[in-house]
Amino acid sequence: MTSTNTSSTVDADRRTATGQGIRPRPSRALLALGALATATALLSLLPLAYVIGATAETGWGTAAELIFRPRVGELLVNTLLLVACTVPLCIVIGVGGAWLVERTQLAGARWWSLALAAPLAIPAFVNSYGWVSVVPSLGGLHAGVLIATLSYFPLVYIPVAATLTRLDPALEESAAALGLGPWAVFRRVVLPQLRLAISGGSLLVGLHLLAEYGAFAMIQFDTFTTAIMSQYQSTFNGVAGSMLAGVLVLLCFLMLWLEARTRGRARLSRIGSGSQALPPRARLHRFQAPAQLALVAVTVLAFVLPVSFVLRWAFAGRPGTWVADDLLTALAQTLGYASAGAVVTVILAFPLAFLAVRHSTVFSRFLELSNYVTSSMPGIVVGLAFVTISIRVVPDLYQSAAVLITAYSLLFLPRALVSLRSGLAQAPPELEEAAQTLGWHPAMAFVRVTLRLSAPAAAGGAALVFLAVVNELTATLLLAPNGTRTLATAFWSKSSEINYTGAAPYALLMIVLSMPMTYILFRQSRKVAGQ
Repeated sequence: MTSTNTSSTVDADRRTATGQGIRPRPSRALLALGALATATALLSLLPLAYVIGATAETGWGTAAELIFRPRVGELLVNTLLLVACTVPLCIVIGVGGAWLVERTQLAGARWWSLALAAPLAIPAFVNSYGWVSVVPSLGGLHAGVLIATLSYFPLVYIPVAATLTRLDPALEESAAALGLGPWAVFRRVVLPQLRLAISGGSLLVGLHLLAEYGAFAMIQFDTFTTAIMSQYQSTFNGVAGSMLAGVLVLLCFLMLWLEARTRGRARLSRIGSGSQALPPRARLHRFQAPAQLALVAVTVLAFVLPVSFVLRWAFAGRPGTWVADDLLTALAQTLGYASAGAVVTVILAFPLAFLAVRHSTVFSRFLELSNYVTSSMPGIVVGLAFVTISIRVVPDLYQSAAVLITAYSLLFLPRALVSLRSGLAQAPPELEEAAQTLGWHPAMAFVRVTLRLSAPAAAGGAALVFLAVVNELTATLLLAPNGTRTLATAFWSKSSEINYTGAAPYALLMIVLSMPMTYILFRQSRKVAGQ
């Protein structure tokens, strides 16, 4: 009897030590990471709380008067038409370009794969500046669709091209063996497997359309974002601006819901590595020349012409256009804010990524997903939220660098979060445990193993955040301290004065700084695809 009790006690202790039965108490380090992640999640929900609070404070009667009026209806029609026209065009160009590059015997396919991603390096407001400087009469819905499509179709092209490279060709070969033609194989086999990439890319295009300010303000095409900014700059009417921001947030959530519905629940993954054969490439024959001409047209309109417009103005102006002090000041402040934003964002993202990978629970998933709420909101809404909160709660921080960097971090945190999750997944906890068995202190094992293995992913995420901050305009206009002059705000100041020659150097520097981001994004998509 005594032997049995002793055995049971030993077994219970063993189960506790191995994680069975009673769970061990979390360590202080894990509790600290949980507290930091919770604080970040709460901070990220402030813009949403601002919109809800502003609506409640206004009262339903006043809010209804401000929302259900002809001006809001006009903005809603403009915005919905913009999205309805631009997103399908981006899908057609993105999917068509990806299929030509990845699945046909297209001459110069590798070169075209980079050329079709290159337009993403040009900020949309710089693209608009290039076109308006040559065609001053450009304006209205058709101009907005043109500029938005040329600026954002790579957001569909890049994920679709990456997906095409990793599809199992055995499925297409089986479909062809059953007698389906090339078009039927693409429509019934390939296209359903691209649904996730198309819906995700379309969501990004839609959210960018809702958030964009500079590109549409320059062609005088009114959307919710341009109206909110005009309201803020002219009368600082917080009530009217807040109601417009509330409608804009509802549109963002509607897009998220539509993307989730479009994505569906069908299982599109496979078990195992699948066939190692290269995917089949269709012969273009007489369509080789039309395909080349179509890609040339897209590349020229989306990249070559805007860059040539910028170069033309940059080197056609007076020598005083390239004023070293002004350019160096703007470049230095841009690099400073971008570096600080990248570092702070990675620091805030690390606890969330660590809990999501190492301690996945319902709560940790909630903390992670809450950060996508703010990132889906336009910068104008986040900027208004921080303006209002800082004035009412901490007036000493109004228009301070701390508030601006915090807004950057919340806007671009998912860029670092996704990269960090990938890096931490490649650093399994067993490696830390092995290091500890060799006598290393747990903290030293964490630093020497986990942090070291996840450092490249953290650097990649920081680079993406860095270059996103370089091109950020609306939140910077609202929150930047007095005297701040980044490349984006300096460019906007010059272009708003119709000083195209003065704005060109700042636009050129932004393009030069954005090229690495485009290449990093392109290479990351290829890495995921196993290329």
